[in-house]
Amino acid sequence: MPQPNHAARWGNDPRQAAPGAAEEAARMDAVRRYDILDTPPNGAYDRVAAMAARLFKVPVATVTIVDEDRIWFKATHGLDGVSEISREPGLCGSAVLADDTLVIRDTLADPVACRNGLVTGPMGVRFYAAAPIITHDGHRLGTVNILDVKPRSVTEDDTRTLADLAAIVLDELELRLAALNSLRAEQERRREQEEARARAEADKASVEAFAATLQRTLLPPALPAISGMELSCHYATASPRHVGGDFYDVFPLDGGRWAFFLGDVCGKGPEAAVVTSLTRYTLRAAALIDPDPDTVLHALNSALLLDPAVGTRYCTAVFGILTPATQGCFTVTVATGGHPPLYHVRNHAARRLADPVHPKGGMLIGALPEARFACQTFTLAPGEALLLYTDGLTEARAQDGTMIGEDGLARFLTGRTRPASATALIEDTVELIDTLPQGADDDVALLALSIPAPGPAADNVTPTAHTTAPTGPQPKSRP
Repeated sequence: MPQPNHAARWGNDPRQAAPGAAEEAARMDAVRRYDILDTPPNGAYDRVAAMAARLFKVPVATVTIVDEDRIWFKATHGLDGVSEISREPGLCGSAVLADDTLVIRDTLADPVACRNGLVTGPMGVRFYAAAPIITHDGHRLGTVNILDVKPRSVTEDDTRTLADLAAIVLDELELRLAALNSLRAEQERRREQEEARARAEADKASVEAFAATLQRTLLPPALPAISGMELSCHYATASPRHVGGDFYDVFPLDGGRWAFFLGDVCGKGPEAAVVTSLTRYTLRAAALIDPDPDTVLHALNSALLLDPAVGTRYCTAVFGILTPATQGCFTVTVATGGHPPLYHVRNHAARRLADPVHPKGGMLIGALPEARFACQTFTLAPGEALLLYTDGLTEARAQDGTMIGEDGLARFLTGRTRPASATALIEDTVELIDTLPQGADDDVALLALSIPAPGPAADNVTPTAHTTAPTGPQPKSRP
């Protein structure tokens, strides 16, 4: 490579052609992209400076990055206590403008370099050579420099060697940038994952809150108080994110009578909620017109078949009428449509009985226009109770994996030692579910009605209505 004319005037020196604003802005964008300014010392760059000093036998060698208004030293050899200098023309500030290696054999004879602080100051630099660090897209980030305190000459091989050292610095910068980009991508991925997780948690909470709110609209806010009778209920969905299809209610009729029902709509979610709402309000409305249980279920069957929003969904249900009778008894008339039997819990000859009340022939509600339903009438006496439930109870599985089933429920009810009160009956049944290994996999609705047994306090019976609020899955305790 020809030696630059150290006596060239500034007007003929290519270093005089300062870059335009757009070119300098692009160069600074490249500098910022590599994110190298003001980083701690790094052995790779320090070795390049040391190698340059050793190869060229000079006292000072540096690796610099040219900022907007300063020249920052990434690595130095033989130049202690200096981290940056101003960006004045003559040396590094000029070298970064060139595409090739800049060599100034005698700085005092150079019209530009002779005014530089490194030349006029205590260092007294007389020789300077620099190779620009040029990115693959043509931006000059800084320089690899060698300096001496006496004039000297270099060969074309020397300039190529200095350019190779600048290329090594660029390779190191590219490796660092690739690592930074990988780290940033990983951090971004984790941030996105955290944001997605946070959104999912927020969505989950929102869905659960919506489901709980919707569920409350499908159930009575509280059971009524019926003179001479105790009521209790429990409701738990299999998942807090789903609206269950189970339903129940107790409400007054004329003549001191009361109606009650419990059932299960096919499916879960918003679609099932539509059918549940229609079912609950149809049963109430039909009972006010004609409370005969068989007539009420027929009215519900017709309503489900006629409503296009129901689609192919159907339900099972028990609907009953309570009529006060003599001696504190109630006459109970029930009709069933495809629902599991309810249980009449009572004492007989010093032993507990749990008789299934399951009129034969009750068909699914909303499945067929010609559906038929079955009715049965019996007496509920003091000291006796009724338990109504949905199949989430009988389909729950025991430790050996078998379902509780109707027979298992009957054995449980006859084996209880607590009184046949509605509250105790619900509490014991919920405890049974909690002791199962997996709890209940389906929604569970329970409704119990009882008449207090005669005794010293029987003359002052206070009607009660115990409600277990609708919840998500109940806690499961291992036996």
